[in-house]
Amino acid sequence: MSTLQRDPRDRVQVLDEDGQVVDDADVPDLDDDTLVQMYRNMRLARHFDQRAVSLQRQGRMGTYPPLSGQEGAQIGSATALAEADWIFPSYREHGAAYVRGLELSQTLRYWMGDERGNSLEGLNIFPVAVPIATQIVHATGAALASDLKDEEDKAFLCYFGDGATSEGDFHEGLNFAGVFDVPAVFFCNNNQWAISVPREKQSASATLAQKAHAYGFEGVLVDGMDPLAVYKVTHEALEKAKNPDPAADDAPGRATRPTLIEALQYRFGAHTTADDPSVYRDEDEVERWKAKDPIPRLETYLRDEGILDDERVEAIEASVEDEVADAITEAESIERPDPASMFENVYEERTDRLREQEAYLEQLRERHGDEELLE
Repeated sequence: MSTLQRDPRDRVQVLDEDGQVVDDADVPDLDDDTLVQMYRNMRLARHFDQRAVSLQRQGRMGTYPPLSGQEGAQIGSATALAEADWIFPSYREHGAAYVRGLELSQTLRYWMGDERGNSLEGLNIFPVAVPIATQIVHATGAALASDLKDEEDKAFLCYFGDGATSEGDFHEGLNFAGVFDVPAVFFCNNNQWAISVPREKQSASATLAQKAHAYGFEGVLVDGMDPLAVYKVTHEALEKAKNPDPAADDAPGRATRPTLIEALQYRFGAHTTADDPSVYRDEDEVERWKAKDPIPRLETYLRDEGILDDERVEAIEASVEDEVADAITEAESIERPDPASMFENVYEERTDRLREQEAYLEQLRERHGDEELLE
């Protein structure tokens, strides 16, 4: 029987805020190389995020959604995936997408306004979803299709924020997933704020994880800033999605494949670079959450286990900086897309409104030229 039979009010944790293993915690059985790779990927995601925000502030990139603070949830969960599994991201899963094989330069190009950055051929990654919660129904449908094709080796991991749980697509997707018992894992990055709306203004439920019970499957609450705990619950949920226990009893969720994971975490920065969080958040709150930072938490554990030392950390830091710098150079070296490409792939055929807008763009180009227009 799956070990994922927990009260959704009980938070799963492996490492405390000081990087020490909590009492009676079941530490995931990961080899040293995997643990170091998780640490490096978290450091890479943080540095990439800092550079991306800087690029936007310099006018070298468009609006960008920062991820700092959420590295433990993204890297921990993505590391748990098998090769055949899929992810359905929102717009903030830059770290998870990297783990799944998406080049950093591709992510940069997308946020620079180049739709070619969203080219995912050969990768089990669904395109970025900027509209809130729409990817949930897509993931449910893909999981059902896979099930109907008897692809028992695949699970579908869908990411979304706490604000998405207030959308109809969340309820429709999870209800459908429960009814049809699809091999999906729904991963809620509860970073406490849906832009400026706090968690307590979104739902009167004690947890978001417990919402899964209404749909007939299990919800799990995890410390989203503890990468080992996130890995643990995601791995178990993915295994359950692919290998449900037909002998399980009648308790809610025990024999069904979907799982809703609520990962408690915090975004250190703004919702996007167009947002000013100081308007609605206390700096004291931010500092309290920064004390739970997932990166030093994992580093402390790895140092205590003799897996990391100063020399190795310095080497990781240098390689991360080089990789991100190379990605920026590559992204900026590619010729910018034709502005008219924004009208492509919106609909199968151009609508009258799109044709009007395209004609207006052409008038502007004739009047001002491409260089001035792009400025």
